[in-house]
Order: sequence, then C-alpha cells, then structure tokens
Amino acid sequence: MSDSPSQPAAALPKRAPQHVPMSQFASQDGELLIGGQPLTRLAARVGRTPFYAYDRQLLKARVAQLRAALPTSVKLHYAMKANPMPAVVAWMAGLVDGIDVASAGELKVALDAGADPAEISFAGPGKRDIELAQAVAAGVLINVESARELAPLAAASARLGLPARVAVRVNPDFELKGSGMRMGGGPKQFGVDAEAVPALLGEIGRLGLAFEGFHLFAGSQNLRAESICEAQQKSYELALSLAAHAPSPVKFLNLGGGFGIPYFPGEGLLDLGPIATNLLQLADRAARELPQASLVIELGRYLVGEAGVYVTRVVDRKVSRGQVYLVTDGGLNHHLSASGNFGQVLRKNYPVALVKASGPQGGATEQATVVGPLCTPLDLLADRMELPVGAENDLVVIFQSGAYGASASPAGFLSHPNCVEVLV
Repeated sequence: MSDSPSQPAAALPKRAPQHVPMSQFASQDGELLIGGQPLTRLAARVGRTPFYAYDRQLLKARVAQLRAALPTSVKLHYAMKANPMPAVVAWMAGLVDGIDVASAGELKVALDAGADPAEISFAGPGKRDIELAQAVAAGVLINVESARELAPLAAASARLGLPARVAVRVNPDFELKGSGMRMGGGPKQFGVDAEAVPALLGEIGRLGLAFEGFHLFAGSQNLRAESICEAQQKSYELALSLAAHAPSPVKFLNLGGGFGIPYFPGEGLLDLGPIATNLLQLADRAARELPQASLVIELGRYLVGEAGVYVTRVVDRKVSRGQVYLVTDGGLNHHLSASGNFGQVLRKNYPVALVKASGPQGGATEQATVVGPLCTPLDLLADRMELPVGAENDLVVIFQSGAYGASASPAGFLSHPNCVEVLV
C-alpha cells in the first residue's frame, strides 16, 4: 500500500449536474407507461407522430397533493393558458375550484368544459371591448388591467342590465425573486401600478361596477419556496392596504402562483412545506382582516407540466464529422420551449428518453443530438445527450411537456403537419 497522501477531494472531477428523475411515470419491461399504456402501444393507438400525451391520473394526483398540503380555506385555480386542450380543461375543471382564462377563446373552452362562471376569472392586457362584453354576459370575474377597460365594462353592464364583476390586477412594486419570468414590479404591461390603484378603485365605485377584489401575480416558474413565501406575504400586505380604498369589502384575493417544476440539470423539486405554512398564516390573518375574502392560488405549469410528454419519431440517423444526429418528425414547431427558444437565455436540455420501436429497451448508449425536421439550426430538441443508440422509427420522448407546449409553439412554421394531443 502506498504511503503517499490521498488526492484532495477538491481535485476530484465534479459530476455534471443531472436531471431530476422522471419517476412520475411507471415502466413495464423497461418501456415507459403513459396513462398506464406502454408508449409504443399508445403511439399505435394515436396513429401518427408527433403527439403530446397527458396522463389524467398524474393530473389528479398533483391536485390531491396540493389539497393535502395547502389550507382547506385557500382555493385552487387552474390557469388554463398553461394547457388549453379542451379535454384537459374539462378534466381539470372537475378537480380544481376555478379556472383562470386570458382570452375570450379560452373563456369559451372553460364554459364548454362546465366550469362554474362564478369561479372563472379573466385576466390579460389588451382586452377588446367585445371580449369584455362577453365576459360580463357570462358572469365571470374580470381582472381589470387598465383604466381604459372601465368605460366599455360600464357600457356592457348598462346594456345587459347587470353590473360587471371586477377585480383589479395590481402591478406591485416588487418582483418574485428567482422567477423564470417576472410579471410584476417595475414598468410592466400587466396590471395597474400599485400607486394608481386607489384612484381606479374610486372610479369603479362611481361607475357602479361590482368590485370583488385584487389579483397579484409577481412571477412564474420559481423553485425557491422562500421567494414564493416572500411574494405572497408582500402581495397580501399590499392588498390589505389597498382594501382601505375599495368601494366595497374584498371578496376575492388572488395571490398568484409562481410554483415551478424542474426542467434542467441541477434543478430540484419545489418544497411545498414552507409555502403551506405561510399560506396557513395568511389565511388566519385574512379571516380577521379581510373576513369576506377568499384566498386564491392560481397555478398552471405546476398542475399540468409534469403530467405531459411530447413524442416524436426518428426518421433519419446521420453522422456528421463524428457527431450523431437523430432527425425526428417534430421539433420547435410543436415544442418551442424544449428547443430553448421560449424564454431561455442559455439553452439547456429538457429531460429526454429514447424508446426503441422494437426489441428490448436499454442497451448500449451514445452521445446524440436530437433535431427536428425544420430547415433552421434553432430546431434542436436535445444537444449531445447520452441516449440509447437510436435508429429509424425509434421514439424520442420529451418530459415536462404538459405546459406551454403545443399552444405555445409556431405550428405553422415551414408548414409541417400539426401534432396530435391526447389525454390518457
């Protein structure tokens, strides 16, 4: 045995960050199960690739997980912009307390899905007069984002003979720290600047609109529980101070969401424990300080993101100067966010798997780059990832694809066929 000193730990090679295991999906004989079905069988049932598949039992389980963690007095709303597929919205409408929409088109889907109009809220900048009138007629809650919206709301109320139900979306003077997408603080197109809200509340009262409360959304895709708790606390304090200027008691207080899911190597799961404790404290305060108000958490990505996969088929395997390329029949035209062109500054890989079309799963691996069929170098689904050796007809699976997938992608780009979506 050598007497030489051991190598310092700092000099050992560092392991590259890894993706969080996609353990939400079971497997059978080494093959991924989606909705309880082997992926190759599901692909045969769908009839063609590419397609998105959403697992309804995983959606149900995520809502149940939140119900178990959060105070029973806090309502859970689904922000359907994350995934507006009608079957998904109909399924979610039976699980959550309400639906948040961002257009008249989404409003139609939510109403068709059977969502209770009393528990639908409509947010978003640039609402057209006809959309505002539709929302008034439907009896949903309209989150006012600009003083300009008040006049057409008042006109629709007078014409239809019922006061518009309104809340004020507030642009706070703080941001959600560590947020993947900041939607509050500083100058923003979203909501009414906090300092301008008292005057707006006065105008709402003068016009006789049915004021119900406030909507605050500081940011999204956050994996730091302490940041989410801080934003919720500040949002509550701001709403409490603004309530003193309101024409009637607050009935609705949407504290936003921001709950993130892990997409990239090195990211971990969000810890719900501190958030649940924080919300319990805020709910206790609200019972005393805003006794008529319902606290609402609005979540989209966190509810549906981990329950979906995007599946595309290898149509060509080629080697260019030593680099293996697996060319698939779908790409950024269906899954813009996985390509890195939907908010990423430095592109990172989503978790990806390769499922053999025939024969046993697993086996030898190789470093491969997965690209789509589009004539642009931006069409990149996986960059130099370690995958099973791929061949024509194999299936490539992109995990974490239940949110901001098909509806957030340029499906018409280069006129390739649209993808299919299924709920299984």
